[in-house]
Amino acid sequence: MINRIHDNYIVKTISPVIKDLKEHVYIVGGFLRDCMLSVESCDVDIVTENGHAKSLAKKMADKLEGYFVELDDVNQIYRVVFNDKVNYVDIADCVGKDIFEDLKRRDYTVNALAYDLLEDKLIDVNNSQKDFKDKIIREVSKENILDDPIRLLRAFRFKSQLGFEFSEELKIIINEHANLLTTTAKERINAELIKLFGGVDVADTIQLMCDCGMMSVIFPEVDEMKKIPPNTHHHLDLLAHSIETVRQIQIFYNQSCEEVKNHLSEILFAGCKRINYLKLAAFLHDVGKPCTWHIDEDTGRHRFIMHDTEGAKLIVPTLKSLKFSKKQIAYIQKIIKNHIYPAGVVTSKDTSYKTYLRFYRKMEEETIDLIALAYADRMSALGPDITKEMIAANINGLKALLEGYLEEKNKLAPLPKLLDGREIMQILGIQPSPYLGEVVSQLKEAQISSIVNSKDEAIEFIKRLKRV
Repeated sequence: MINRIHDNYIVKTISPVIKDLKEHVYIVGGFLRDCMLSVESCDVDIVTENGHAKSLAKKMADKLEGYFVELDDVNQIYRVVFNDKVNYVDIADCVGKDIFEDLKRRDYTVNALAYDLLEDKLIDVNNSQKDFKDKIIREVSKENILDDPIRLLRAFRFKSQLGFEFSEELKIIINEHANLLTTTAKERINAELIKLFGGVDVADTIQLMCDCGMMSVIFPEVDEMKKIPPNTHHHLDLLAHSIETVRQIQIFYNQSCEEVKNHLSEILFAGCKRINYLKLAAFLHDVGKPCTWHIDEDTGRHRFIMHDTEGAKLIVPTLKSLKFSKKQIAYIQKIIKNHIYPAGVVTSKDTSYKTYLRFYRKMEEETIDLIALAYADRMSALGPDITKEMIAANINGLKALLEGYLEEKNKLAPLPKLLDGREIMQILGIQPSPYLGEVVSQLKEAQISSIVNSKDEAIEFIKRLKRV
């Protein structure tokens, strides 16, 4: 591990500066976890003793010809961005009188290791290396966890990212105190949640969160999802199906070509990867089923008519309360509302190029995301009425839909804007209103379907619309 620390570009760059200043400065946090996992990192967290964080950050920025950034002057947290504008160091003061007290106040042992840059040595006062080797997430102390309940959720984030197991004491703490998460700022829950959904062990982690009640604290809709049993199309109950869908998204990602992986790894929202949000949407894709559930008296078949549309509306208040942005909510809504669409395209009698093109134009940048979810949804619903032939036909159809998009996406010219909102209001004699949005939406749909192809046709089309 020491060699991996030494070989890191940031450490190589800042070590001479630290030794020249002759200050005790310690690397802490995620960088050391990454080193133990042999994962490259472009950021390093360091702490200093005696309240020197600000002065150290300014000196380091000056010597490295980088940029000093004040992140939180009240809590003494600063950033030094290298002149390549990619690598950076976050600098803070120790919590407590020295590094030893700081490490004793941390949450989990996998997060409680330090490296002394001046003396070139590891400081391990919590048996962190042993727990990492044994793949255990262990609390430094119960008091540390309960002092800041977001740490309860952070335990699951670490499990999702690392795939480690909880210590027996931590299991007890979580089961007894999961409801304390309600006292935590929603912005902090949001940040941990999105990181959690980025982990490769997220499906098993979600299951544990549901078992202890923590997922219901975050998403109250989970309690209703638990009530929907398996049926002839689904071998799993609704909650288990939703969790399995998340697992299948990860499988789809792992098996995809590099072009698809690159798409799903694009930075989309606030520094997180697109696939994190896709997995969250996958978990919520059937959230509208409980409120649309009925059983056909004649056939005994379970039906969930319009559950996609209802789910997209139902989840908005919860997402808003969790401080998701408008852009993030719009993405999740679009995925939920259209999650049945790809399967409908590939099982339709009309699988012509025109049908595929309409799908690509309508779903735009979310085309691959929705195909991924359709694949995951299919592989998570294997009830007794679902034959191997049906599964194969569906998966092959989705594969053809994806391949067609990868071939066509660079050729797809954006639809021209035939009329803007101002022109529509003038033509129809209306003011800004929900009806205006409805007209814009229907006009776009008509363009996608090639019903409208010119400005004159667009004017005639909106004049014929009947206001409801």
